[in-house]
Amino acid sequence: MAVIDRVSWAGSPDTLAWRYPSDELSTWTQLIVNESQEAFVVSAGVYDGPFGAGRHTLTTANIPLLTKAIGLPFGGKSPFSAEVWFVNRVTNLDVRWGTPDPIQLLDPMYKVMVSVRAFGQYGVRIIDSKRFLLKLVGTVSKFDVATLSEYLRGAFITRIKTGIAHAIISQRQSVLEISTQLDSLSEKLKQSLAAEMLEGEFNSEVHHPQR
Repeated sequence: MAVIDRVSWAGSPDTLAWRYPSDELSTWTQLIVNESQEAFVVSAGVYDGPFGAGRHTLTTANIPLLTKAIGLPFGGKSPFSAEVWFVNRVTNLDVRWGTPDPIQLLDPMYKVMVSVRAFGQYGVRIIDSKRFLLKLVGTVSKFDVATLSEYLRGAFITRIKTGIAHAIISQRQSVLEISTQLDSLSEKLKQSLAAEMLEGEFNSEVHHPQR
C-alpha cells in the first residue's frame, strides 16, 4: 500500500470520532485538522496529541511516540504504521429520544392511571477527546451520533421516566397540565442527563435546544 502524504477529515457532520482508513504514514505526512476538531496519532495503544486546527507534519519532533513506541531515530525520515483519529467537537443538537413504552402514572388530581409518552431532542459536545476515544470508541472505525444515542438509550430513558414521574407526583399536578411546565422539566432533565454522562465518564456535555 502506498504511503499517505496527506491525512484529513472525511467524516460526516454527525460523526463524533473517525479513523483515517489507512495507517501507512511517514515522517513527511501532512496532518490537516479543521476548526472544532482534534486529532491523535495512535500506535500500540499509545496516543500522541491532541493536534489542534492547522497543518502538522508527522515528524519525530512533533510526535514523541515515533521514537518511544515505534523506534524511529530522532530527526529520521521513514515510513511507519500508525492510526490517525479525528474527534469532532462541534455541538450536535439533533440527538433525538423517545420513551419506547408508555409510562404508567397515577394522575394525582383525577386519581386514574394514565399512559404517558415523551419525546424530544438533546445535544452533545465532546469535552475530553482522548478519554472519549479510550472509553467509547474501541476498535470501530467511526463513532457517530446514532451510535452514542444507542449506547446511552437505556440509562437516559430511565432518568427521563423518573424525572417525568417525579415532576407529576411531587407537584401533584395533573398529567393534562404537564405541558405548562416543559421549560422547567427540560432543565431538570438536562441536569440529570449531564450527571449520567459524568458518572459514566463519557466526557461530553448535554444541551437542550432553546425554544
